Amino acid sequence: MTRTGNLFIVSAPSGCGKTTIVDRIVRTVPGIGRSISVTTRTPRGKERPGKDYIFVSDAVFKRKVKSGDFIEWAQNFGYYYGTPRKNVGDALKKGKDVILTIDVKGASQIRRKIPGSVLVFIMPPSAKVLERRLKARATDKAAAVSERLKTAKKEIAQAHKYDYVITNDELDRAINMLQSIIIAKRCEAHKLKPMNI
Repeated sequence: MTRTGNLFIVSAPSGCGKTTIVDRIVRTVPGIGRSISVTTRTPRGKERPGKDYIFVSDAVFKRKVKSGDFIEWAQNFGYYYGTPRKNVGDALKKGKDVILTIDVKGASQIRRKIPGSVLVFIMPPSAKVLERRLKARATDKAAAVSERLKTAKKEIAQAHKYDYVITNDELDRAINMLQSIIIAKRCEAHKLKPMNI
């Protein structure tokens, strides 16, 4: 029996560790790839163009929106982010699983367009821990941290719309939980295609 690819959506407020968790999953779980988002923001820290994000200008991004190049797109903290339609579609058709790290607005768009997608929300252990993590990143000014905390409160209020919620209070445990969700989804019988014998 062969199977079609699964689409996994991972959302979390800034500072909850979603990128770290997904990067580890992609390195350790065979048969799953991370879709690289397109964004208009500039690279942060050690981010590499084409590896972490595809960095483009506002004008290029808007052209891609008009051309229908994105499955979903949204504006966050003054920048645009989008998921390339072709890359995701090609991988799923080949039976490869795809994992996306996107915000709650993008997850909602994908749920409407691809009903079989699996939505996973990464929760911080507490508001105080989240604030400490954001400040420790040292990539945002105090006003930006405050804005991210306000946004986090709104995003956490949407967690009940997801299929699974994982609290990232211990990184390895959170990674193992996400891996378990992926494995369970792969074992669903209705995802199998009849074998040609």
